[in-house]
Amino acid sequence: MSHASSRISALRSAALNVPDLQLAEDFFTRTWHLTVADRAPGVVYLRGTGQDHHLLALHQGGAQAQIKHISLRAHSESALHEAATLAVQHGGRVVKPAAPSAEPAGGTSVTIADPHGRIFELVVGDVLRTTLTEAADHPIRLAHVVLNTHDVPASQEFLAQVLDFSLSDRTKIMAFMRCNSDHHSIALGDTDNDALNHIAFLMPDLESVMRGGGRMRDAGYGIEWGPGRHGPGNNAFNYFVGPFDLVIEYTADVQQIDDSYTVGQPSDWKWPEGRVDHWGISQPPSAKLKEAQRAVLFETV
Repeated sequence: MSHASSRISALRSAALNVPDLQLAEDFFTRTWHLTVADRAPGVVYLRGTGQDHHLLALHQGGAQAQIKHISLRAHSESALHEAATLAVQHGGRVVKPAAPSAEPAGGTSVTIADPHGRIFELVVGDVLRTTLTEAADHPIRLAHVVLNTHDVPASQEFLAQVLDFSLSDRTKIMAFMRCNSDHHSIALGDTDNDALNHIAFLMPDLESVMRGGGRMRDAGYGIEWGPGRHGPGNNAFNYFVGPFDLVIEYTADVQQIDDSYTVGQPSDWKWPEGRVDHWGISQPPSAKLKEAQRAVLFETV
């Protein structure tokens, strides 16, 4: 049975190292429609229209884009300490022990790594935005991140035991994990690498997903998969390859589930011949997308 997490309330943000911070800021504000929330030396924090202080922390990095960490909001300070202890027990490690966060969003944070080097920052008490102004065609929050893994059972076990995520659906190529009512906040892609598969941004509605697709295409970033509507999660999607091989998705209508949800198995998620989504109009993911989904790895710390 699928259940909400006792330790993690939500996916908050992603921190990335990028080769050209100015180019990344320009793309994510002008073209992707995020807004600058704050700055620090060598870092820019970008927010959506929702309550999170930021959705992306972009750091000036080296020649290749990297993931610094995925940020998750915890329920309590005790959850941070529990997760740190459990991470070590389950083959991972503590990268940064629980302490006041130096980031502009504040709060208390702990950073852990799983046995394969995926890095998760857990934060509690961070600043939330109170004056919310939903704007059409602007991302609200992160919907989910998909992380590739060469060992889905091991990666799934870490998320379940350490962060109390639970499986909502398993397809032939992906394990969908949830921590709240969203069908999934993290999914694990069954591959031969441990790269970032993609980051999905929740849009207000289907209209915004489609308008975003047109806006991105006008800016020279074609739709690499979509438009379509997924099986697990039932969300509408358009996928793009942004600067530095970052795979990003506009999505909407993410399925909301509760503890009564029956976990699906690969046999439950088979498409008829020639289909890759519910609507049956999308082409399969492009070769460019598949290549980019292997390109961005976690920073080694």
